[in-house]
Amino acid sequence: MSWILSRQAALTAALAITAGLFLSANAAVSVLIGGSIGFIANLGYVLRALRLSPGADPVKAYRAQAAGEGFKFLLTLIGFALVFLGYKDVAVLPLFLGYASTFVIYWMALLKQR
Repeated sequence: MSWILSRQAALTAALAITAGLFLSANAAVSVLIGGSIGFIANLGYVLRALRLSPGADPVKAYRAQAAGEGFKFLLTLIGFALVFLGYKDVAVLPLFLGYASTFVIYWMALLKQR
């Protein structure tokens, strides 16, 4: 899972630098915030869902995964709420592109396992 988190952080930083070079500083900050929301939500999932040891009871493992997904969703909602309530000059498209870029890393991880 650290492979995913490190790549998500790296991709977010690269996209923020690119947005800063070609668009504006506001777009770069928005990309960085969007990517950070995805990164923090995924980190919350990891800390909540993957704290069971291998070989744990399957029912407990399933419940931990479900709780992790719920926690991730809650962190995402809180992150976007804080942004829209506190950062009035947010560039919405770069914000969501930064957030969506974290999903690209998930797809890459799935392709990597095949």
